Amino acid sequence: MKKINSSLIKNKRSSFGRTGGGIAIIDYGAGNVQSVKYALERLGKNSVLTNDAELIKKADKVIFPGVGEASSAMKALRDKGLDKLIPKLKQPVLGICLGLQLMCKYSEENNTTGLGIFNVSVKQFTDQLKVPQIGWNQIENLKGKLFKGISDKEFMYLVHSYYVPKNKFTVATTNYGFDYTSAMQKDNFYGVQFHPEKSSSAGEKLLDNFLKI
Repeated sequence: MKKINSSLIKNKRSSFGRTGGGIAIIDYGAGNVQSVKYALERLGKNSVLTNDAELIKKADKVIFPGVGEASSAMKALRDKGLDKLIPKLKQPVLGICLGLQLMCKYSEENNTTGLGIFNVSVKQFTDQLKVPQIGWNQIENLKGKLFKGISDKEFMYLVHSYYVPKNKFTVATTNYGFDYTSAMQKDNFYGVQFHPEKSSSAGEKLLDNFLKI
């Protein structure tokens, strides 16, 4: 087993916020973390990929990406104690794709209990639609600081088989046979179903808006 260099972790913690810019990307084995990091670099921002609770708590902004299956992703969060940490964070937090879905109380994907930040359930698209939805689609009915300078009906890139129905936390919708939630916001928690890191200039604008919240 590889020995962990505790002094390296300590130094990383102490320097974080100065050299790292205060942006933590939660790396729990289920996220498209490198693409998010590269997108931030294109904005001139440094970030740290981490599952270290102290680094995450210390960050000015937290990004919670996710790609994959809900139950295994939740297990990874529980194994690292992040299921208890994330709902208690006080700084702005942005969930992306599966990250958004895991912020909900429940997902139909393998009957998964989520983090419960948003008191809504994630549903599966019916077999009457082509699943997963893959590609560019429009976001509409935009509300809040996350969408400052982004036009209604802007195109974003999506890849998903499950969705969040419209609810009181919805701040953007997308139509795929029907209107569903493509972004939510509650207090300091934000979530987007689409991938801003893969959505060209509009996605980078959204990330930039989040970093300015």
